Amino acid sequence: MKQSEEKVLAGAKVLVVGGAGYIGAHTCQALAKAGFVPVVLDTLETGYREFVQWGPLVQGDCADPQVVADVLAQYQPVAVLHFAAKISVPESEQNPQLYYEHNVVKTLAFLRTLLAYQLIPVIFSSTAAVYGNPIQTPIEEDHPLLPINPYGRTKLMVESILADYHKAYGLPSICLRYFNAAGADPEAQIGEAHDPETHLIPLVLRATDTHPIKVFGTDYPTPDGTCIRDYIHVCDLASAHVAALHFILSTSGAYHMNLGTGEGASVLAVIQAAEAVLGRPVPHEFHARRDVDPAILVASAALSRSVLGWTPQRSDLKTIIEDALRWAGQSHLK
Repeated sequence: MKQSEEKVLAGAKVLVVGGAGYIGAHTCQALAKAGFVPVVLDTLETGYREFVQWGPLVQGDCADPQVVADVLAQYQPVAVLHFAAKISVPESEQNPQLYYEHNVVKTLAFLRTLLAYQLIPVIFSSTAAVYGNPIQTPIEEDHPLLPINPYGRTKLMVESILADYHKAYGLPSICLRYFNAAGADPEAQIGEAHDPETHLIPLVLRATDTHPIKVFGTDYPTPDGTCIRDYIHVCDLASAHVAALHFILSTSGAYHMNLGTGEGASVLAVIQAAEAVLGRPVPHEFHARRDVDPAILVASAALSRSVLGWTPQRSDLKTIIEDALRWAGQSHLK
């Protein structure tokens, strides 16, 4: 984007649905640094009021047409970033109805209200789970979309909805397919605070002799037998959203792009990296593999790098763990 266009956008408001959550809050921080004003719409069911530090908070449900209509009329955002969703794969297996209602039905209700307002771009928080068990790695965006759990299927449904809405109504959108978000704000203002926590790195940092980390599966076709994932720093994810916002504001279309590093680390490699940072062993125990876990999920991020001009800056494993540890030591949200 040209410098003159950036000046025009300075102070422009962006509606961030789910902006009180982990990735949403870090993106609000990045938006503010880039000169935007993030307006957060969040129920605070799983998000935190303390995470909303860079713009106004509207506590409400994105499926409530009156709440959304009022927010759009009051703030007149130039775009929407949509993060609100249920995100636990095991929970989605146990309670798929909850996931279809929250991730699909509520998004449809939100889009209905948005379309009645005007055609402003939508950047959607998607996931590598739309690919299912990969046929080849690194995974490119044209890989077959065969999700193996309700969580992944709900995200793919919204991707399809947005593509159809662009074709029928002209609604611009970008679906950003995250691989494994990790880490925290280096200044420890915000960080990862899921309840319950299901992500590997915070669980590794919390592991004790009485509550060791559980390693699911040692017989995968990987060098050490444990699952391999592409870990990307949450601040790098946030910067990608800012780059995607600049891109979609200057073009149109329905896009989907991976956000990852192109490199993978096994569960045992993460534990070993954490042990090096902590200076002590991380207690862990081995369990049978879970059906919902593909062996390897590693992104090809060539498209997002070339189209958005985005490159991860903090996504080496040591930095991710150091930032997560700093947040864990300072967070009062425990």
